[in-house]
Amino acid sequence: MSTMPTMARFWCSLLLLWLCYLVLSPVDSSPVAIMHLPGFDGPLPFSLETGYVEVDESNGAHLFYYFVESEKDPKRDPLVLWMQGGPGCSSLSGILYEMGPFRFDIQGYRRGHPTLLYRPETWTKVSNIIFIDSPIGSGFSYATTEEGFKSSDTKAVKMQVVFLKKWLHEHPQFLSNPLYVGGESYSGMIIPSLALEIHLSNLSLHGLSRILQGYFAGNPMTADRFDSAGTIRFFHGMGILSDELYEFAKESCGGNYSDPPNALCRESIQAIDNCRKDINLSHILEPSCEKIWSPRIQQATTSNETSSGLRVESLAGDDLMFPFKCRRDTYQLSYVWANDEGVRESLGIRQGTKGEWKRCALDIPYTRDITSTLEIHSRLRREGYPALIYNGDHDSVFSFVGTQAWIRSLNLSITDDWRPWYVDGQVAGFTTSYSTNLTYATVKGAGHTTPEYKPKECLAMFAKWLSGEPL
Repeated sequence: MSTMPTMARFWCSLLLLWLCYLVLSPVDSSPVAIMHLPGFDGPLPFSLETGYVEVDESNGAHLFYYFVESEKDPKRDPLVLWMQGGPGCSSLSGILYEMGPFRFDIQGYRRGHPTLLYRPETWTKVSNIIFIDSPIGSGFSYATTEEGFKSSDTKAVKMQVVFLKKWLHEHPQFLSNPLYVGGESYSGMIIPSLALEIHLSNLSLHGLSRILQGYFAGNPMTADRFDSAGTIRFFHGMGILSDELYEFAKESCGGNYSDPPNALCRESIQAIDNCRKDINLSHILEPSCEKIWSPRIQQATTSNETSSGLRVESLAGDDLMFPFKCRRDTYQLSYVWANDEGVRESLGIRQGTKGEWKRCALDIPYTRDITSTLEIHSRLRREGYPALIYNGDHDSVFSFVGTQAWIRSLNLSITDDWRPWYVDGQVAGFTTSYSTNLTYATVKGAGHTTPEYKPKECLAMFAKWLSGEPL
């Protein structure tokens, strides 16, 4: 019997296995240049690229990113790495609701697929921005093993260093651009840690430490002893707590509000919780979403469904001109949009790597192993890296009171006294500067995700700081 048919079958089988590997294996592929997006009328008026970077080969861990080139001078403008909070929130939230180049038409939304509009106050007016879904499990980032989804503060930092190394290797045209790392909220634990890691990495990362020019953080988590005490003082200053309750809590807790040391402290904390339980903590002047009407987006059970299989159920038929009563209600549109198959295809999302997209995947296995970044900030101050720290002054989550307290603890000299800063002739907030290139600013009237509330003012603040101009 001839061996030729057997050998032919062998090579055919091998070829089939190889083809299956090419089709099914989630290897890194070329970035996707996006010219059109579902919901946006016409070609995008900016350069958008998406892609994956593998940061842990043994567990198939891939970080997903959106990259938007500067609309001014991408070859020379700064390169910014933007991180969302959480941990576990998708950077798509920053793009759609804060400082990216497009947003939802919330006022005009009725039902079905949401419409996208260009945002003129985008920070890509003055910088190239990489919006990264970090840690693994947030946004469209994924791993191929259960172990790959386990993350921590230190692991997230190391993965972002790997990400930057590989991303710049694939985009060498940006190696000479000044690099800034920044974000908001919980990423306040990651931003300075990443900046220091880049600094310490020196020449091993294509000279990243030489192009790192600074970092920025909005309403950042920093150290619990300052963050918690700052929240209590904020509530008192804003008239939510009485003088008597505040003094009682301060005396009985001794400044330790997160881990009450005695029964009297626990009693005072409970009284404080009773006062603030119905307050919108992200912006104390805005309504609390849980207590009023909001639209529900759920799996479609009728013919009124979107292409994503989701539908909006209106609970207030007589108020269709503006169906969203709370800011948080509008976040539901991101679920409709990001879970649409057409959108995923346009963004280059790999099939089978992500189930339901979540704005904030707070259920990912994550260890918070950096408890304070004060020493890291202090080290970066000694190195002289420019830093911008800012607060929306109506955020109670990480308030301006706590932020100013931890900055004072660094014992820096004041180089520019406290004063108002302006946009279009109006006070936009207050600012002060310190030695070693630290600028602090408040944004008047803004909440926790500061650019979401005051986009024009925040763009002006960011642009001036990047250019080295005083606010």
